[in-house]
Amino acid sequence: MATKILIADDHSAIRIGVRQICTGEFPFVQFGEATNYAEVFQKLKESDWDIVILDIDLPGRNGLDVLKQIRADKRKVPVLMFSFHGEEQIALRALKMGASGYLSKDTADQELIKAINKILDGKKYVSPAVSEKFLEMMDDDAMKEPHELLSDREYQTLLLIASGKTVSEIADMLYLSTPTISTYRARILAKMKLKNNAELTNYAISQRLV
Repeated sequence: MATKILIADDHSAIRIGVRQICTGEFPFVQFGEATNYAEVFQKLKESDWDIVILDIDLPGRNGLDVLKQIRADKRKVPVLMFSFHGEEQIALRALKMGASGYLSKDTADQELIKAINKILDGKKYVSPAVSEKFLEMMDDDAMKEPHELLSDREYQTLLLIASGKTVSEIADMLYLSTPTISTYRARILAKMKLKNNAELTNYAISQRLV
C-alpha cells in the first residue's frame, strides 16, 4: 500500500528535495503538492493523506493558520511542521496547536525520514536540537522561584499588594488604571498558583520579599 504524503510549501526546490528524500526511503509513495492555504484544503478534500509536511512560512495565511483550521475541522491527518526557523518557542507553539512534529529544514536531509516514520508510527517528533532546548527551558523554569517568573511590572505589583496596598492605591502610585492593576493581579495569582491576596502576602513574607 502506498504511503501518501502531502507537501505544502511554496518553494519548488523544497518540494522537489522532499520528494527525492522520501522516494529513496519509501518504495511505494504517492505525493501531493500545495503552495498555499487554499491548495492545502483542496488536496485534503480530494484525498486522504498519511501525513502532511507543512511549511510554517506559507504566503498569506501561514502554516500555523493551516494547522489550526485542520484541527478545527477535526481532520485526524498528522502534520509535520517544516521551517527554516529553529526557535524552540515556535516548535512548542506548533505542538500545542496539534502538530505531530516540528523539523527545521536545515536538518531535513538527516532527520526527515526519521520524523516521518516516527509520526506514521503514531508518535510525536522533534529534532534532537529542539528537544535539548525544551529540556533546558524546563530545567530553567524548575529552578526558578514562582515570583521569578513574573514580569517587572507584575513583580512590582506583587510587592505592593503584599505591603497592604489596595488595587486603587497601586493604580495611583504607578499611574495606571485600576483595571490594568486588576489584570496584573490576576496574572500574578495564575502564574504563582495562588488563590487570593492573603496567600500572596504569606508567600512574599516567607520569601522575605517584604
